[in-house]
Amino acid sequence: MIKKIILLVLLAGVLPATYADTEKALFGGGCFWCMEPPFDKLDGVISTVSGYTGGETENPTYEEVTSGKTGHFEVVEVTYDPKKVSYETLLKIFWTNIDPENGKGQFCDRGSQYLSAIFPLNDEQRTTARNSKSALIGSDILNNPIATRILPASQFYPAEEYHQDYYLKNPARYRYYRNGCGRDTRLKRLWNNVELPF
Repeated sequence: MIKKIILLVLLAGVLPATYADTEKALFGGGCFWCMEPPFDKLDGVISTVSGYTGGETENPTYEEVTSGKTGHFEVVEVTYDPKKVSYETLLKIFWTNIDPENGKGQFCDRGSQYLSAIFPLNDEQRTTARNSKSALIGSDILNNPIATRILPASQFYPAEEYHQDYYLKNPARYRYYRNGCGRDTRLKRLWNNVELPF
């Protein structure tokens, strides 16, 4: 019994410290199904959660968000270990998985809910995000103005459970959607053999 108590005390001391060592990041890159996989592959990323942010309605549903009337963006919340992966690295994953020139949505998806945006959660993230965007603007990588915005973070609402890890739960449907949307073709055209300037 004493051993169990000691173990519980030790775990109580370790778990909060471990949790405190994680940070979160919020990115809008169009369909959130497609934004989870590139972050999930990254060493140091603990989890990704598809959801909504930036709107007025509390606890919005997918149907409400996709109507384009709530002001929400489809986003992915990334929980990561900053000792293993930097926010700058997350930004590199973000930029190379969106079309920053598209100001009407992303790929085949149109509407404000599919616009690309970075939602910094603190001053350091805001500075790093702005620097990454400025570096891209100053480079000759893109042919058109960057439409991706850096916006104040607001309440994050997780999407319905069936949206979480959609690419793992429904791999055939996911691949069909992703291919049909032309996402990879456009990403290759934009980012193939490109070295980011930050």
